[in-house]
Amino acid sequence: QVQLVESGGGLVQAGGSLRLSCAASGRTFSMYYTMSWFRPAPGKEREFVAAIRWSGGTRYDADSVKGRFTISRDNAKNTVYLQMNSLKPEDTAIYYCAASRSSTLGSSPDYWGQGTQVTVSS
Repeated sequence: QVQLVESGGGLVQAGGSLRLSCAASGRTFSMYYTMSWFRPAPGKEREFVAAIRWSGGTRYDADSVKGRFTISRDNAKNTVYLQMNSLKPEDTAIYYCAASRSSTLGSSPDYWGQGTQVTVSS
């Protein structure tokens, strides 16, 4: 089993910043898992935001967050982060952490966290 626990969400004004964290644990979790962040979007249950391989390679959803969000991870702590800068009201969503056994960035995850709410006021 794998457990993913997100934290760091909250209320912020437009233009502000937040850093989300996701702590992974469980008997079957591996530091080699690809870690990702997703959020709901119109017409989709969840849309891809960003992903990072254990080795540090990254991929972002170019249209919405590239240049504003940065994904990183600390393999020693089994934790992945999402630094969100220049936040916009349209970034308001529940952000979900996910883990995948596949090394393909953006692949469908095998495990999901419960989500953390991010609200950006205008």
